Amino acid sequence: MIDKKQDLIDQKLQDLNNDGVDRRGFLKCMAWAGTGLVWTISGGIPKSRAFAKTADRSAGKGADFTFVQISDSHIGFNKPANPDVTATLQTAINKIKAMPQKPDFIIHTGDLSQLSKPSEFDTLDQVLKGASAKQVHFVPGEHDMLTDNGEQYLQRYGKGTKGAGWYSFDHKGVHFVGLVNVANLKAGGMGSLGHEQLEWFEDDLKGRSASTPIVLFAHIPLWTIYPDWGWGTDDSEQALSYVKRFGSVTVLNGHIHQIRQKVEGKVSFHTAMSTAFPQPAPGTAPSAGPMKVPADQLQRVLGITDVNYLVSGRSLAVVDSPLGDPGASSAGGGGSTSGS
Repeated sequence: MIDKKQDLIDQKLQDLNNDGVDRRGFLKCMAWAGTGLVWTISGGIPKSRAFAKTADRSAGKGADFTFVQISDSHIGFNKPANPDVTATLQTAINKIKAMPQKPDFIIHTGDLSQLSKPSEFDTLDQVLKGASAKQVHFVPGEHDMLTDNGEQYLQRYGKGTKGAGWYSFDHKGVHFVGLVNVANLKAGGMGSLGHEQLEWFEDDLKGRSASTPIVLFAHIPLWTIYPDWGWGTDDSEQALSYVKRFGSVTVLNGHIHQIRQKVEGKVSFHTAMSTAFPQPAPGTAPSAGPMKVPADQLQRVLGITDVNYLVSGRSLAVVDSPLGDPGASSAGGGGSTSGS
């Protein structure tokens, strides 16, 4: 069974260097996205702008608290797309440590490891010890559940959680919910939350004021980006129906290794860059998987997400920041998807 899973992963984790992807166009898109977007949500109305390197240091000023999202570290991966994912994760941690306003915590949205090996989790833990954040919250990716259905992940990172690792917590007036949509995931298939988790999620939100800001985070996007590659969650519509009454909802995901955004009503969706390797834009390659780019370009398409919350204005600002200097970029819509 493990060999079959490994074969599926190996098939997915191919070197796409000769697949016909227009990398020049892709890198232009990702360079723009990688320069970062700052968007503020107030009463469900988002406003966004690209931010320059000089604006980065003031991004958190005036915020009551800030947290950072990292995603898809894939510790243990060693193929041409990035032969040293530990080093790029360390670069991300160094970038977080250098933030002028220290984050209250870090959220990791899954695929901590490549093959859910104990040594991979050990390496991740060692790198994260150097972070300036006081606490790290996790949800699993499919790579964290490969060999043992997530048992080791739960032992290390899922204490006190429910089911396959879902949970919620409150922080300075904001309610956070970590959801798991990778349990029993089939290769290339869509994510799924399942009946038990959906019931728990509905109950978790009961009794909370509609004015409470909500932040949901899960590995696979909770909106359909590209079903042919499994970039979406089958039962996300039901889950999102539970948050319709809230005035401010932000959804943070990983899995696709690139920035995608959209707004539907009062819900803002955001996927993060990976700290390990980029993937092709939807439909631009035969399949999803690690994409090799020139070594001097790699850190421009990897990054972290910095989120600032201002209690007095009930607003949330999201800043995407690449690990490397993206250089000149052109403003455009390549990194976002309009609401449907």
